[in-house]
Amino acid sequence: MAETAADAADTEQTSRTDARKAARDARRAAKLAREIGAFAKEHGGAEGQLAYIGQAGARIVLVGQDGAWGDLVAPTYAVAESATAKSGITMHDEFDGEFALKVRTGPYEWSRMAGIQVGGPSNDR
Repeated sequence: MAETAADAADTEQTSRTDARKAARDARRAAKLAREIGAFAKEHGGAEGQLAYIGQAGARIVLVGQDGAWGDLVAPTYAVAESATAKSGITMHDEFDGEFALKVRTGPYEWSRMAGIQVGGPSNDR
């Protein structure tokens, strides 16, 4: 069956939409890669782990060589994978004990955890 003009227009529109989405995802991955690189530079290197967080996308957890940690959120798991690949940091499949031992927490984190978990100081201070 021959393709109608309407079908051809729909196909072309879909192709343009897909191309725009791919370009947007590439820009997001590049931006995240720069942020990962900046974190790694500031903390003497870094390692990371990806976690799928549902419709919100994926969380990139970063742990610096000095024990500092932080995270970034990517709109999709694929964007997160691309960003971490571009950044060149070592990635872990799981946030296991050996990797978790590299994290250094300070008074702020302990205060927040205590306030949330066991009736410690409130979080609004």
